Amino acid sequence: MPPSDTSSNRFIDLSAFQRFFTHEVTGSIPLFAATAVALVWANFSHASYEHIWHAELSVGLGPYVITKSLAHWIDEALMAIFFFMVGLEIKYEVLVGELASLRKASLPVIAAAGGMLVPASIYALFNHGQPTMHGWGIPMATDIAFALAVLALFSQRIPLGLKVFLSALAIADDLGAVLVIALFYTQQISLGYLAIGALFLALLVTANRLWVRHTLVYAILGIGVWVGFLGSGVHATVAGVLVAACIPARGRYATDDFIQRVRHHMGRFECEPGSCGFSILLNSQHLEAVRAVEESCHDVETPLQRMEYSLHPWVTYLIIPLFALANAGLYLGDLNPSQALVHPVTLGVGLGLLLGKPLGIALFTLSAARWLKIELPTGVTRRHIIGAGCLGGIGFTMSLFVSGLSFNDPDMMSFAKLGILGGSSLAAVAGATVLATGKSSRT
Repeated sequence: MPPSDTSSNRFIDLSAFQRFFTHEVTGSIPLFAATAVALVWANFSHASYEHIWHAELSVGLGPYVITKSLAHWIDEALMAIFFFMVGLEIKYEVLVGELASLRKASLPVIAAAGGMLVPASIYALFNHGQPTMHGWGIPMATDIAFALAVLALFSQRIPLGLKVFLSALAIADDLGAVLVIALFYTQQISLGYLAIGALFLALLVTANRLWVRHTLVYAILGIGVWVGFLGSGVHATVAGVLVAACIPARGRYATDDFIQRVRHHMGRFECEPGSCGFSILLNSQHLEAVRAVEESCHDVETPLQRMEYSLHPWVTYLIIPLFALANAGLYLGDLNPSQALVHPVTLGVGLGLLLGKPLGIALFTLSAARWLKIELPTGVTRRHIIGAGCLGGIGFTMSLFVSGLSFNDPDMMSFAKLGILGGSSLAAVAGATVLATGKSSRT
């Protein structure tokens, strides 16, 4: 391949990553704002906070009615869309991104494994043999938006490779979190509903194989999968990731065909350059050519990319902030500080995020570099890995989600939230301090 082509490919890959990085950093702003509002609201008007999020909402069709609290609809319906987005990102990374090959995926996957195993072990150390042991999955997760937002503060001090590494690590971490939810946070199974979900999932696979590219088809079948999983006992958010895996990652035709089609349609414009004016209104042939170009653009774009692009603003600016607003409200009035700070759940979650995450990520990453001879990204040092490990301890969104699956007791939920907020905040400060101490690097 000529050097120019290689350069072009590097530019495209870098541009795609920079857009992803910018989106995630921007998404942390409404998430942070919603968290602050939730904390203020829960403590200044706790009764109204509880009343609104526990108000029941029924959705039905004929005799079939589902009634859940508003908070549960957010957790089981809207968050399924969030996990669908996570699934799309995972599929992209596995196909063409940082997880596309064993060489590229090995380091972030190993780092993610360490960042899950060590925090879970620390939690188990404090909660072994107790009913609260079920919360071992809470400190295993990383909030990619908050982690990358802190990393963005030091853009001039860190190499680009660290941003890519942390992003790939967080995506691998998300995949691990989904597997944990599916395998360990599923209680009773209804085989009938599970069969319904499996049937719709099979129809999704069939639609993909038949080259169906209409997103409406996948939306309808995806809702069927979600309903089946919702009734089966398997958490409905797992349906989001499975549906995402069935979304086509190729357009209707190749880029070369697209270029030929566009050139053909552009040739239908007969006026001289600069003299066409507003011919679209007057010339039906020009209007048909424009519509044909628009259709060609739609057909060459992959459904995976189109869905991800369309859903991202809704997930970033509505679903995730709404989830934080409904779940991050920690009421301090009923907490006894001397009891809450030393409770096994608080310590297990808080220290799992603050110590377990950086220890697991750094230990596994640096061991892989030394013993398996896996090279660190260009310009990335041990200090960078430790700093990234600390930022991996910002659990928040996923940790709050798993805590909701772990506990029904309001007191245990409060202890878990205290550990999440405290551990994540201290992990962010620790990561910022480590990364701020180094020399600046060119990105």
